[in-house]
Amino acid sequence: MKALILSGGHGTRLRPLTYSQQKQLIPVANKPVLFYTIEDVIEAGIRDIGIIVGPNKEQVIETVRSVDWDADIEFIYQGEPKGLAHAILVAEEFLDDEEFVMYLGDNILKDGIVDHASKFRELNPDALILLTEVDEPQRFGVAELDEKGRVKRLIEKPKVPPSNYALVGVYFFKPVIIEACKNIKPSWRNELEITDAIQWLIDNGYRVEASIVTGWWKDTGKPEDILEANRLVLDDIKPKNEGRVENSRIMGRVVIEEGAMVRDSVVKGPCVIGRNSQIVNAYIGPYTSIGNNCVIEGTEIEDSVIIDGSVIKNAGRIVESLIGRNVRIVEADSKPKGCRFVVGDNSNIVL
Repeated sequence: MKALILSGGHGTRLRPLTYSQQKQLIPVANKPVLFYTIEDVIEAGIRDIGIIVGPNKEQVIETVRSVDWDADIEFIYQGEPKGLAHAILVAEEFLDDEEFVMYLGDNILKDGIVDHASKFRELNPDALILLTEVDEPQRFGVAELDEKGRVKRLIEKPKVPPSNYALVGVYFFKPVIIEACKNIKPSWRNELEITDAIQWLIDNGYRVEASIVTGWWKDTGKPEDILEANRLVLDDIKPKNEGRVENSRIMGRVVIEEGAMVRDSVVKGPCVIGRNSQIVNAYIGPYTSIGNNCVIEGTEIEDSVIIDGSVIKNAGRIVESLIGRNVRIVEADSKPKGCRFVVGDNSNIVL
């Protein structure tokens, strides 16, 4: 089996961060979301991986190649994103008439895909889609199942959902899905939708099975999703200290990476402090990830993600925030006091 991981798209819901970086590279617990996906695929025994890239493709390629993966990874350029089914057609040569799992690179599954891959191999259907129960199915693509638990119909954001089973961004396919993708028409969004391709399989007599996700699943498409995924991942971390702690209180499950220094501070887990970061006279509260090479001084931070290279000094209390790379937040040293902003398009500021 091969794997097709999607790491393209413009990430408009995560702007302004995604003006300068690919959304799948935004870190959760100090690791790019895309890396969780690659690890899941390798854990399932798949060693032949194709990654669909688009905008910021060089950034994705460089980041992935910075790690020595136990797999052969090929990068496939999609260009303008025209839907998930279009991504399959772009990757047709790589897929080479073999079974594959398609995994959206901005999704995180707590328990990975090992059990689902085993189910696909055992049941041997033409497609197996992952579903999870949600409270508001009208916000998702929803599956209607028959009495045997097979997929009967897929409906995108139905006003009256036939079930509360929403599509998760992981799909297992036999090669026939390529024929399906070639036989559908673009949707109102002018995209080739994977739901339409799967419905084509159903309508043409192919067998589509479902596999239910019991642990948590998170699509990290919006800032609040990144923060929620960060909380979920940090809930499972094991404490580790490879840095230096001076005159500080460390409480709960805290990871302090190599070269990091905590001085005259309080750190309350679960949280992670990245390599070579400095925490001075500060409070780092639960569910916070401080990236590599950051400086946090005279500031309280809780329930937030601070990405690499940022400097935050005497900034008061920061909560539920997603702060990008190399950001500088410092107290003004002049009178009168006030806030000065240089803010990108589509930003959201709460004071």
